[in-house]
Amino acid sequence: MHESLMTIEEFEELARAADRITEGVRLEFIDGKLGAKAVPDGDHSRIMQWLIRIFLTARPDLFLTPEQGLKIERYRKGRARPDGALADADAFVGQGEWAAAGAVLLVVEITSDDQDTERRDRVEKPRAYADTGIPVYLLIDRDTCEITVHSEPNQARYDRILTVPFGSVVQLPEPVDVTLDTGALKDWVR
Repeated sequence: MHESLMTIEEFEELARAADRITEGVRLEFIDGKLGAKAVPDGDHSRIMQWLIRIFLTARPDLFLTPEQGLKIERYRKGRARPDGALADADAFVGQGEWAAAGAVLLVVEITSDDQDTERRDRVEKPRAYADTGIPVYLLIDRDTCEITVHSEPNQARYDRILTVPFGSVVQLPEPVDVTLDTGALKDWVR
């Protein structure tokens, strides 16, 4: 990891200010780099609704929390706001805007129509989530019409990566253990 030009405290202050004065963008701080994340569009939101319903039905002991800020990477030197974080319903109670990621079983990212998707969702976030020890990273890629399941974190990478086209049935591994029939995703891409 390289030397950051900003401290975590400076980032959190900047992110709070940006939330008050900007529309359509959220800030993240991954691997010492400031990044912007587009606010979800209607199709993106519909995919989150679909996932929340699946997890409520299949795993009522857990909840998929949208947009929960997480402290990520070894020694918590980063901040990310995944599209969804699956954990016990009370996992984030009392933690504020940026919660510890220790109880998170799965994070979800749904690609947005922005120029940073390639770098952020496909390169930086898998590395940061694996480094944090989050067991499963689910990427719903609307650009390629595929989902990618990253599992078995091993330091700064996931040892197991499975990519399937929309329409496939995929089993999310332990500790999540939920089956996704991804056919509906075909309806929510442009």
